[in-house]
Amino acid sequence: MVKIGDIEVGEFPLLLAPMEDVSDPPFRAVCKENGADVMYTEFISAEGLIRDAAKSVQKLDIFEYERPIGIQIFGGDIDAMRESAEIATAAKPDIIDINYGCPVKKVTCKGAGAGILKDIPKMVRMTAEIVKSTHLPVTVKTRLGWDTETMYVEEVTERLQDVGVKAISIHGRTRVQMYKGEADWTLIGNIKNNPRIHIPVFGNGDVNSPEKAKQMRDQFGVDGIMIGRASIGYPWIFNEVKHFLRTGEHLAPPSIDDRVNTCLKHFDFSVKWKGDIVGNVEMRRHYANYFKGFHGFKQFRMQLVMSNNNDEIKQILEDVRQYYHQLEVELA
Repeated sequence: MVKIGDIEVGEFPLLLAPMEDVSDPPFRAVCKENGADVMYTEFISAEGLIRDAAKSVQKLDIFEYERPIGIQIFGGDIDAMRESAEIATAAKPDIIDINYGCPVKKVTCKGAGAGILKDIPKMVRMTAEIVKSTHLPVTVKTRLGWDTETMYVEEVTERLQDVGVKAISIHGRTRVQMYKGEADWTLIGNIKNNPRIHIPVFGNGDVNSPEKAKQMRDQFGVDGIMIGRASIGYPWIFNEVKHFLRTGEHLAPPSIDDRVNTCLKHFDFSVKWKGDIVGNVEMRRHYANYFKGFHGFKQFRMQLVMSNNNDEIKQILEDVRQYYHQLEVELA
């Protein structure tokens, strides 16, 4: 049984990656329903939390059914990060997670996210202060290094473990790579096989199928896998991976009813949580992913992203259901 601190998270847990503008409560709900074991919030600005910025504070919203869930914070100032960890702890998550992996320039230029990979001593000091500021287990998400010349993640993991980190998730790319090229899990495997390392090591990067998950588990021996982009519009990936690891067989792909029903749930929660206007607008990024590869969906997508009427959107999704059911009958 894998444990983060005292929290049992399963024999081979699948973690939902924290993704900005994606991993909100509505999205997390459909992922949890479809097999995600550990959830993380979108990353939350330490400065925003301290200033009580509405957008940052809203991201602290968590729900009982999501547990175990971690709140992820980012920032470049040690005092601000310590204070934000205290604020996040008060929201009563199960885990505090530190973002040392975001590659976006507006984050890294402030020494936050992957930007801190240029200053490993500061990274260690910041982590130690955050660990001291909370009674919750602290975890870290990071990358291999800033670039190919600074891939110090093996040493970094030892040092973070030494100051009290309870688990680490590693994306198999450098910051310079962003999301380009192929993720390299070699160093992740080295860390897992390092006899000094006793905390769980989770691999992240390019796991987009049950076969890939099995390959990464078997080849690198990781304790679990963090899945991000492959789950957008396809939350079924978690249960598909679990079933394949357990049986060697594939689950049937989600039907058109599965896709429409899940999209409707996601939409309903989105407008309930964010309000009619924002909830509607923020769902627009998801439609194409829910129906990816469906020939003829473009006409419906245009209608969905143009509509500001919630009832109309639900009707369009029902039209999608009807259209593809009819197509199945015609092709039978």
